[in-house]
Amino acid sequence: MSVSPATLPPVLLHPEAELARAALATPLLSRAARLARWAGPDTRVGAGGELVDEQLPAAAAELGLDADDPDSAAYAGEAWRVAVDTGLVEVTDGDEADGEDALGTVTVGEDLAALTSGSPQDVLGVWLGALDTVYADATVPDMDNLLDVLEENGEVDFDELGWDPQAEADFLDGVLGNLYLLTVSDAAGSEGPVPLPALAASMIVPDDMGEPTDDVLEQVSDAMMKLDDQFRLFEPLGLVEYQPVDEALMVDIDEAEAPLPEDDEDVSRYGLVRLTPLGLYGVRARMLEAGVDAPAVGDLADKGADTLLDGTAGFPQAAAQAEIELWLARHEPLDAARELLAAARGGDEGAPLRRLRCQQALSLVGVEAEAALRDVLDDAELGGLARVWLAEHGAADVPAPSEAMVFWLTIDTIAAQLAAEGNSDELQGLVEGLSEQHSGFFAAAWRVEHPATADVLEAMGRLHPDKKVAKEARKAAFKARSQQGI
Repeated sequence: MSVSPATLPPVLLHPEAELARAALATPLLSRAARLARWAGPDTRVGAGGELVDEQLPAAAAELGLDADDPDSAAYAGEAWRVAVDTGLVEVTDGDEADGEDALGTVTVGEDLAALTSGSPQDVLGVWLGALDTVYADATVPDMDNLLDVLEENGEVDFDELGWDPQAEADFLDGVLGNLYLLTVSDAAGSEGPVPLPALAASMIVPDDMGEPTDDVLEQVSDAMMKLDDQFRLFEPLGLVEYQPVDEALMVDIDEAEAPLPEDDEDVSRYGLVRLTPLGLYGVRARMLEAGVDAPAVGDLADKGADTLLDGTAGFPQAAAQAEIELWLARHEPLDAARELLAAARGGDEGAPLRRLRCQQALSLVGVEAEAALRDVLDDAELGGLARVWLAEHGAADVPAPSEAMVFWLTIDTIAAQLAAEGNSDELQGLVEGLSEQHSGFFAAAWRVEHPATADVLEAMGRLHPDKKVAKEARKAAFKARSQQGI
């Protein structure tokens, strides 16, 4: 499975106990467990371990499915397949007897006990096995087409069927990867479900394409219908919340008219999908298995402060806050402050952002850490942030910073903001405020002995809307580069 970017934002997973309860409550896994408890030595299965046709009505009745529903046998067969694939039942090969189709003996599987007496990890392990089964089902060709080819040729020619197993798997991996990325990038949790046309287009339409061609729109339509079928399979497993495509639109799709919504049309008619918390867990597990770097909040909780500050450098603000809180929970306040301050030092390119994360962490530490902050008051790199912390916590006898320290801290803070957010509106506001409050700022700032001085002044020149002030910033950046011999 491959997604972009190579390293994803960290995901804040729900507790495993909560996820395990959600897994047990999913229709598909709960049905599979019921059939596993119902099955016994008299249960008749075929050569592949599947229930024979004569057995399906009884299995459907055990699940409480409507006997008049033509899909009830299919639901029962699907649940049975999950029970076999996940080890909830064991099918032992046996000899054919009396000309019957039953070729195996059914016994209770070892993993059935995991659903009632196992740990949350055990339950989730069974659920992930069910996900593998459904995933495989979602990437096979349409069974009607498959049977037609079998009847006509006696064998399946996948080229004739137009089915490339690897391409199908890659497509579904990409779709779920995009859904995952959208979800974990949404720090505020306000992102609604994703419209199916947008998700299909993300896999089909090139980024640099303006108006999609008719051929591309037709491909998007085909992808939508494929995704509609796949998400209908995934929803009973709890991977997604899915609102299917409106059946009334299917006529347009059958006539090869791309079902892309107009601006004023109700987009929900075209399908809406969202990964559930359990789905986030499942997609991430598949990513990790495929070697994708998919971090989770809490991965750094038992690491050193240097790893914490470096690791959270690229995190969204909310994720960094959550990670830092977990780390602090494992440390005494004074020891934590000392370790964080030591890790925040440095003149490398990543140091300003480390110090910004250090400030974020220290803001969560109480007055018990005061001694650690006083210890670095004379430190050229940490003295400024130490004074800010002490003042915010109402400490007495905090020495005033020198002008050089104020300017150094200003450059360091802007460098950190640039690294964290780029040319954001918040940073532009900060730049405008600095130049308004300090008329001689640029005349003094270029002399600051900070590795990022020239880059910061250059960025201020880009960001400031006043052309005269922007020119002053660019001149100051040139002087700083000359001073640094760049």
